[in-house]
Order: sequence, then C-alpha cells, then structure tokens
Amino acid sequence: MSNTKQTVPQQSVIQQTKNWVEEIVIGLNLCPFATQPFQNNTIDYTVCNGDSIEQHLQRLADCFNRLDESANMETSLLIYPDTFQSFNSYLDFLDYSNNLLDDLNYTGIYQIASFHPEYRFEGSTEDDASNFTNRSPYPMLHLIRETDLEKAIASYPNIEQVPENNIKKLRGIGYEKMKKTLNKLIE
Repeated sequence: MSNTKQTVPQQSVIQQTKNWVEEIVIGLNLCPFATQPFQNNTIDYTVCNGDSIEQHLQRLADCFNRLDESANMETSLLIYPDTFQSFNSYLDFLDYSNNLLDDLNYTGIYQIASFHPEYRFEGSTEDDASNFTNRSPYPMLHLIRETDLEKAIASYPNIEQVPENNIKKLRGIGYEKMKKTLNKLIE
C-alpha cells in the first residue's frame, strides 16, 4: 500500500515543512488563516515513519488526543516522509483517516485537510499549476479544529473567493516555477 522513499532526518522534515508553510502557504497567501498559528508557534508537527497502516492510524488517533488535551495547540500536521509516495496509496490512507475520524466521534470537532507532492484535483491535468494549492514537500494530513475554522471563516470577508483566487494566482505563476519552488524546499 505504500512506496518507500529515502529516509530524511526528522528535524529536516519538520524544517522543510515549516519552510513550505512560510514560503508557499503563507507567502502566496493560499490560506488566509495560516499566518497566526505559524507565527504563534501553535502548529504541532508530527513526523510519522513506518509502513503499517495500523501504526499510522494510531498516530492519527494520538494526535486527536493531543489536540483534545492542549488548547494551546491550534492545529496539527502529520507528515509522512517515507510512506504514501504514490498519490493513490495516499488517497486510500486518507479514506481510512476520515473513517477513523468518524469512528472516534471527531466529526464536527476536527477536519482533515490533505496535502501531497503529487496532489491532483479531479479533472485537472498533471501540469495544472492550481494543484499546488495542495502540493507539499511530503504527504501529510492537516488536522484542523472546526471551531477555530468557523471563527476564522466568520472573520474573513469573501471566503468563497479564496479557491478561485488561488487558482488564478498559481496559474499566473505557472507550473514550472511552482514546481521549482516546491522542489527547492526539499533540497
């Protein structure tokens, strides 16, 4: 179910992920809600190694518990540097993750957003720059508190225009430039 990639030291994975959040997600204003938790250091970065689906689902359950116990931690990124390199295997894991969210009765409490180096929106082409709204240095899951998201959305005017604006912005930058920018973060 997973393809293996060369192991990268945990601290490097976290730093590369932070660079991606700062340079792409915040730098290009792809998510208008990312700046505050990033600057306040309230993002939990968890590197998940290993090949066992059960092990990864347990780590996900542990992250839900950590968020439950820590009001200071606003959000969590679970990063998979050596598994789920195939986008299809990642999508299978995402399905398992959403099922676990339901099974643990966290639906409506947390939401899972998905990011992958090969992310491709249904109906888009491989070289569509708009895919970079969800392309990241490594496969990852982003756990978001629903209450925080609702507050952020309520305070942001014209939130429904964000996806359209992101598509326009990324297509303006272009696929090759976005690919180089993302690749530079993991060199």
